[in-house]
Amino acid sequence: MALPLHTLDVFTDRRFAGNPLAVIREADGLSTAQMQAISRELNLSETVFVLKPQNPAHSARIRIFTPNRELPFAGHPTLGAAILLAQLRNGSPDGDGDALTVLEEEIGIVRVGVRMRAGEAPYAEFDAPKLPEPAPAPARDRIADAVGLLPREIGFENHTPQCLAAGNAFVFVPVANREALDRARIERAEWARVFPDETYGGVYLYTRECMHTASAFHARMFAPALGVDEDPATGSAAVCFARAVHDLDGLPDGTHRRQIEQGYLMGRPSLITLTLVVAGGRLETVRIGGAAVRVIDGQISV
Repeated sequence: MALPLHTLDVFTDRRFAGNPLAVIREADGLSTAQMQAISRELNLSETVFVLKPQNPAHSARIRIFTPNRELPFAGHPTLGAAILLAQLRNGSPDGDGDALTVLEEEIGIVRVGVRMRAGEAPYAEFDAPKLPEPAPAPARDRIADAVGLLPREIGFENHTPQCLAAGNAFVFVPVANREALDRARIERAEWARVFPDETYGGVYLYTRECMHTASAFHARMFAPALGVDEDPATGSAAVCFARAVHDLDGLPDGTHRRQIEQGYLMGRPSLITLTLVVAGGRLETVRIGGAAVRVIDGQISV
C-alpha cells in the first residue's frame, strides 16, 4: 500500500536546516514492527506515524520512532506533526491561519498552538505534558571519560551535571566554553558503561557561549542508544533542561524565555524557544516553541 509521506525541517525557518522529520499519515494499518522498519529505513532522528484519534474531538494520535525504538514523547515530532496537520486543514501551506492541534501521544494529550502567516514559516508552541523530575546522574569524572573531555572542562558557575526526566531521561552536562563543547564526542569504549541504555535516553551538553547574542545557551545532544549519534535539535531535552535553568539560575516568579542553539556543528542550525513560567518559587509550566518548513510531499510504499 502507498501512504502519504511528508518531511519537514523543524526548529528552523528555512529548508535544509533544523532537525529533519518524516511524517507518515493514514498509518492505522501498520504494525509496530512495520513502523520500526520504516523508521530504520528513513534513518532520521524521528519518524512520526499519524493515526485516527481515540477521542474524535482530538486532531490525531501519533506514534514516534527513532531508528532503534519507540518514544513516549519528543519535541520536534510534536511540533512538526502539528504544523503539518494544521496546514492540511487550512488547505494551503502558504495561507494565513491559527490552529489548535490536539495530539494523543503515549505520554498523554499534547495541545499545540500553530500560527501560520503568508510569507513566513509556520510557528508552533506546546506546553510540556509532564514537568521534569531529577534522577541520579553519573559522576563528573566518568562523564568526562565518556564524552572525551577533561573533568575540569565540565561545569561552570553553579552548574554541575545532573539527570532530569519528563518522559525521556537526559543527563545534562554543563561545559565551560564552546571550544570544549565542539571537541566533545562519543567515546564508545566508555559510553555504554557510563550511560546504560535502560537508564538514559541521551546526553545533553550545553554552554553559555553562543553564536547569537539573542541566545542563552548553545547545546549538543548525543543519543547512540536511540540510533541517533547526534541530534540537531531536541525539544524533549529542552523540556527537561527547564528544570536546570530554573533551579541553577534562580529564576524569580514570572514568565522567562530562553533561546537555545543546537545543531550548528552538524551544519543543521536550529533554534528552540524555551519558555518557563515560575509561580510561588516553583516551575509551573514549560513551553517549547519553534518554526518548521515542509520539504517533501510524496508517498511511501509499504
